[in-house]
Amino acid sequence: MVKVGILGTARIARAFFSAPLQNSTIVAIASREKSKAEAFGAEFNILHCYGSYEALLADPDIDAVYIPLPQHLHCEYTIKAAEAGKHVL
Repeated sequence: MVKVGILGTARIARAFFSAPLQNSTIVAIASREKSKAEAFGAEFNILHCYGSYEALLADPDIDAVYIPLPQHLHCEYTIKAAEAGKHVL
């Protein structure tokens, strides 16, 4: 089972839950504000909620990340995810 984390709580992150994920499960969410991550996590029953994107990337249990951040941050966080050994969706 691939464990997926989501970097951000934007509206598009909600759409990610309507897409079927085969052989994977969403186990973590991160936001710049931990309270937003916790609210999102409570709504979607996500176990781990982080107050920074870097904290989620540092979690050794996360195999892959979805990056629904603004476009100007995609490259930066794709590189950071790869450096942390994460697959990127």
